Amino acid sequence: MKGVNKVKAVGLLSGGLDSAIAAKLILDQGIEVHAVNISMPWGCGRPSRVVRLAEKLGLCLKTIPLGDDYMPLLTAPKYGFGSAHNPCIDCHIYMVKKAAEYMREIGAAFVFTGEVLGQRPMSQHRKSLNCVEHDAGVTGRLVRPLSAKLMPVTIPEQEGVLDREKLLDLSGRSRSPQLKLAKEFGIEDFSTPGGGCLLTEKLFGERLKDVLKGGCPDIASTAILGVGRYFRLDDSSYVIVARNNSENEKLMKYAMPADIIVRPTTFPGPVALLRSGAVTEEKIAFTAGLAQFYSKSRAQGSMPLTCWMAGEPSKIRNVLAGVVNEADIRKMIL
Repeated sequence: MKGVNKVKAVGLLSGGLDSAIAAKLILDQGIEVHAVNISMPWGCGRPSRVVRLAEKLGLCLKTIPLGDDYMPLLTAPKYGFGSAHNPCIDCHIYMVKKAAEYMREIGAAFVFTGEVLGQRPMSQHRKSLNCVEHDAGVTGRLVRPLSAKLMPVTIPEQEGVLDREKLLDLSGRSRSPQLKLAKEFGIEDFSTPGGGCLLTEKLFGERLKDVLKGGCPDIASTAILGVGRYFRLDDSSYVIVARNNSENEKLMKYAMPADIIVRPTTFPGPVALLRSGAVTEEKIAFTAGLAQFYSKSRAQGSMPLTCWMAGEPSKIRNVLAGVVNEADIRKMIL
């Protein structure tokens, strides 16, 4: 039960094991926990799993969609990229800043995360954890419950809000202690380590860099890059061709209003999407040709497909598949 004068804390909840255990450790000290989940278009946890974990633990959950203020992190992050196009340290700073904004909004005493000292050698060593705390503007008010006894004493500990002895001293990459605690706490439905963030995948990173080079305007425009086969047509144009029915739906879901959707109707085949700064009939025909090429009707000669602008779905028309050369498209694919 929430009390009027109950101490509040804001914790980042990813849907993973560490953040769930961190929340439970804070809850067990009688503190009202408000969880924040930063909803990203490239993975980093399943939204439904985050909701279930919040319900299981009895947390107040606030979901914050990733904003366009994240774009600079994709082009020139202060602390650089990891092995792919993943600005992990800068990303952590961004998320903690969002949690801190919410902390101030609701009058909470501190922010906490599920970070573990040394768990990720490149982004969770002592120096990087200190950078996150400092750059996010929460010096002294950022608690890492799983490694708290290995970190400097925080302000809420000094004020008697938190009992340091009830926090942990975990470090390193092993998750055996967390798994043991999860069993003890009855926490079962959590994401596997890594969380599935596409920014850590080299292929996605190459696509993202290719799009950013052409002047990607916003975060929403990047959501589609984790779907299907990607083909660069020219400096301002690329095509994505789905690989299955699930990706057919995702292409149409993530399409921007000016995108051209091409879909077979007279034969079974994939949806294709053309995104271009200069749409031409030739490009639309080529997109249709790619859709036919990746269908079982590849060898049947040019066939008709339907196409429409995503922002004008009622204006459907036919387009004849253009001729595509396999050798050429192999050079375009990324």
